[in-house]
Amino acid sequence: MPRVAIGRHVLGYDEFGSADGTAVLLVHGHPFARGMWRPQAEALAAAGYRVIAPDLRGYGESPLGDDTDGADGADGAEAGIVLQSDFAADLTELLDRLGVRQAVVGGVSMGGQIAMALHAEHPERVLALVLSDTSAPPETPDGREFRNRMADRLLAEGMAGYAEEVIDKMIAPYNVDAQPRLAERIRRMMRETDPRAAAAALRGRAERPDYRPTLSAAAVPALVLVGADDVYTPLPQAEELAGLLPDAELAVIPDAGHLPGAEQPAEFNRRLLAFLLARVPPTSA
Repeated sequence: MPRVAIGRHVLGYDEFGSADGTAVLLVHGHPFARGMWRPQAEALAAAGYRVIAPDLRGYGESPLGDDTDGADGADGAEAGIVLQSDFAADLTELLDRLGVRQAVVGGVSMGGQIAMALHAEHPERVLALVLSDTSAPPETPDGREFRNRMADRLLAEGMAGYAEEVIDKMIAPYNVDAQPRLAERIRRMMRETDPRAAAAALRGRAERPDYRPTLSAAAVPALVLVGADDVYTPLPQAEELAGLLPDAELAVIPDAGHLPGAEQPAEFNRRLLAFLLARVPPTSA
């Protein structure tokens, strides 16, 4: 796995496909890692795209580092916060280091919001948006309180209890039973996440801005995907997001919850490839 230094941080990432293909940046959600996108990365690479799948700061094989800004003004990861704009800045610099001027930017859940943050800061870098099981409004007061309490809990207890608690929300309950290997892979990714990183990202997510103004002015095509049985960002939220974007398609993935790319990769990939091949071909030729 290649790594690149981004300021005082080191990001691990995988690349798939041809260096001459249209770049697709895939951003994982919380509390996962780049391996979440493996089925999509392989399918896109086979179609001729250049796929870049990083681990976000503090996740997977990208260490958190020691300069996370503290919510109370102090430095140190344990009391830290990583804003979604921080993640987006990391990814923009990663694209710079890889010589990528423009890319399709896709993300799931928190990763979708980071994709929105990157688009808000650098719309000229984005060829298209792929937004899976995510939402654009800012956090509510109740949601902000919940995320900060959860951050405290993860620091105190670690990830194991949380992973078991949310497994049947991350993927649909029937898929926990029907796809036990997938369920265990999802549990393992959650358990292996650094709780300091998870807490810092939760605090940052609690402070996220309203992405609706920049999305409503987006000048690029967008694909909004959602699992039919997602309980975190259900279908009405996906419909609202697709309706907000000037040029968007909505794809509802049956028999899936919050992670349809993992739960139903064949159908997810079919919809993703149909969109990209029609709107952003793999090469400029």
